Amino acid sequence: MTYDISNKNTLVTGANRGIGKAIVESFVQHGASKVYAGVRSLDKAEALVAEFGEKVVPIEIDYDNPASIKAAAETAHDVQVVVSNAGVLIGAGVMDEDVIEQFQTELNINVYGLIRMAQAFAPVLKRNGGGAFVQINSIASLSSFPRATYPASKAAAYSFTQALRPIFKEQGTATLSVHPGPILTDMAISSGFAEDSDLPSVVSEGIVEALKEGDFHLFPDRMAKDFEKAYHNFAEAIIEA
Repeated sequence: MTYDISNKNTLVTGANRGIGKAIVESFVQHGASKVYAGVRSLDKAEALVAEFGEKVVPIEIDYDNPASIKAAAETAHDVQVVVSNAGVLIGAGVMDEDVIEQFQTELNINVYGLIRMAQAFAPVLKRNGGGAFVQINSIASLSSFPRATYPASKAAAYSFTQALRPIFKEQGTATLSVHPGPILTDMAISSGFAEDSDLPSVVSEGIVEALKEGDFHLFPDRMAKDFEKAYHNFAEAIIEA
């Protein structure tokens, strides 16, 4: 299901930095009519408003506050493209004493946040002609590592994204699952993954093109494309069939 974001009203969560900020920039550059910048507090979007003016509309969305998501769906009643980008990386190890508590935090944001966004905005997208729903997952959804809670949460998010695809298809909504590798963001730097990372614009520009092509999976950066080569046949034959 192909989709062009030009002249569309869009929404991006976690919009004030990193991949989210890059998506806002790409959407504006590719002709989006409006970008709702989802941030935990409205002041975090001031720099975006200063740069892009009235094309950017700050809106409070905190994945840890379900009421804010429901309220945002009422406010952004004209939205046609939703990008669920907000996330958290803690990365506790399986044998850490606090692994369950840390995993719960990541589940709440990375998984429950996705579910809440999908439930709140599916009716909005349907009313506005179908549109598109984009979920930022990760190559970590396909392969774990010792700091296992983050990849486990992303694996769950990817699974829910797959489950959403046929549901959204019935209402005419395109679905895109994005699987970046290490991207040069504050999250990657603080976690020690910044070396040789690609820029966030690789992800944001990839999203625009993947929606135009009607893809379900996007592996945007150099490391992600290595994963794509190994995963392609399975994804095509099983996930996308």
